[in-house]
Amino acid sequence: MSDSARRATYQDVLDTPPNQVAEILNGVLHATPRPSLSCRNVTSVLAGELYLPFRRGIKGPGRWALLVEPELHLGTDPDIVIPDIAAWRRDRMPQIPMRNAAIFLAPDWVCEVISPSTEALDRRDKMEIYAREHVAHYWLIDPRLRLLEVYRSEAGRFARAGAWEGEVPVRAAPFDAVEIELGVLWQE
Repeated sequence: MSDSARRATYQDVLDTPPNQVAEILNGVLHATPRPSLSCRNVTSVLAGELYLPFRRGIKGPGRWALLVEPELHLGTDPDIVIPDIAAWRRDRMPQIPMRNAAIFLAPDWVCEVISPSTEALDRRDKMEIYAREHVAHYWLIDPRLRLLEVYRSEAGRFARAGAWEGEVPVRAAPFDAVEIELGVLWQE
């Protein structure tokens, strides 16, 4: 953004039509279409797969707070980011701040379900913001390719830790205590 360009404000987010997801990334407003049903399905199924073992501690370690589409305000001149799913270790966020509209603490894990309208932002701007904010784990899921990519933070950048496609069972950090069958993400 040039020095003369106006930085987007929270009012710009509020003024965005409700059929779009509004985010401010590096001072620029990005309004993208609401996720498609196939992307929402993947998000919902993955959140369901993680909920019992990691949030409730049923057949898993628990101790995680998981949220679908939380509004995150990250950085000093805040970027306003809405990941598809985010999670915090309970030792960092013992309680979800239910009375706030936004969360100001960077998550420990973020998952973005990419689509043609969001892929460039998810792979570039958002990935850089999450790395800057020390998010430890970043997952990208592409329903079109039936692909899960897992990244981990290393020295302020994300390094690809692995990728799986199709219907294989996966154990991926930070949720490697439980096996996730990728095929359930693609089911209609």
